[in-house]
Amino acid sequence: MVDISRGSALGVTGASELFQLLRDGAPRTRASLAASTGLARSTIAARVDELMQLGLVSPVADAVSTGGRPPSQFALNPGARLVLAADLGASHATVAVTDLSGTVLAEHSEEMDIARGPEAVLGWMVDAAHELIDGLGRDRSDVAAIGIGVPGPVEHDTGRPVNPPIMPGWDRFDVPGWVQQHLEVPVLVDNDVNIMALGERALAWPQVEHLVFVKVATGIGSGIISGGLLQRGAQGIAGDLGHVRVPRGADVPCHCGNRGCLEALASGPAVARALREQGIDARSGSDVIELVKRGDLDAIQAVRQAGRDIGEVLTACVSLVNPSVIAIGGSMARAGEHLIAGVREVVYTRSMPLATEHLAIVQSAAAENAAVLGAAMLAIHHALSPEGIVALASR
Repeated sequence: MVDISRGSALGVTGASELFQLLRDGAPRTRASLAASTGLARSTIAARVDELMQLGLVSPVADAVSTGGRPPSQFALNPGARLVLAADLGASHATVAVTDLSGTVLAEHSEEMDIARGPEAVLGWMVDAAHELIDGLGRDRSDVAAIGIGVPGPVEHDTGRPVNPPIMPGWDRFDVPGWVQQHLEVPVLVDNDVNIMALGERALAWPQVEHLVFVKVATGIGSGIISGGLLQRGAQGIAGDLGHVRVPRGADVPCHCGNRGCLEALASGPAVARALREQGIDARSGSDVIELVKRGDLDAIQAVRQAGRDIGEVLTACVSLVNPSVIAIGGSMARAGEHLIAGVREVVYTRSMPLATEHLAIVQSAAAENAAVLGAAMLAIHHALSPEGIVALASR
């Protein structure tokens, strides 16, 4: 179970103060709810009854009596509904079912090429979700919302990918609309690194207001949480570090059409290519990781240099965003300290001392679970919003 007591990096939903208090899972009496919210006890009673009818709130053990009958207590019932969380990567896909606290109840992963196109990939996702729900013995009507992460820019208001460089056939595809033809629930879609930032913060850094999550895998990107809120930017591409130019790679072409992009130098495929040029058999980022684990010095040095290149770009981010934590995740983070050491070497050397005095540069604590957990947070945030509760009540 993740810590949701500090609220969400997705912002204030405008939900009633009553329900926001109950969302943290702590038992409360009607009297304590009235004292916390300033609402009349009759209003509290009516709202608690409504939430109980939806199953979102349930009675728990009575509070200690101060004389007379012990007062009843109520708390969020995390098992009342389910959410679906999907991490659709460049070459893998994971679907999970969680409860309203973010606890994973069932999960399934497969190798999956995002270039197969939206209908093939989303069709697999829907089928896998149905199997997981059925396997839990739950009804499909128990699903309150779906959160999906994809490896490209997303127009947040519509959930449509926009000019995603490694997702042929997905540009402007109506992901929510297609999924809702098969699962009639709200569908939330975001860039995979944004949801990884949400997942990392929820699991490991709930008290941190300023965090940058960097994914290093087939591509490179980052999710930025500043002031406790996820920053998407004007067009949803805030944190797109992969296509920032790095001087060392001035002549290296990138699939985006430019040269010298960070992704063309420091991603998993880029490091593998650099090793092949040295005569070393490395066809993918996974091969690089295996070489590093076996202690291959050339692979270790290549990964360390990738870390330095990433650090060059992150130095500017540190000055602009001033994070407390930089978490490094993605498949290449499995290289461990070799990658992170390169990042630290440059960031701590080049950044202003005040900016790095309390800056932690760490390996992702959520690791491969970051995206699924973040997608669940995206869905839970909507399911427990006023709009989500109204939708649940009308079903």
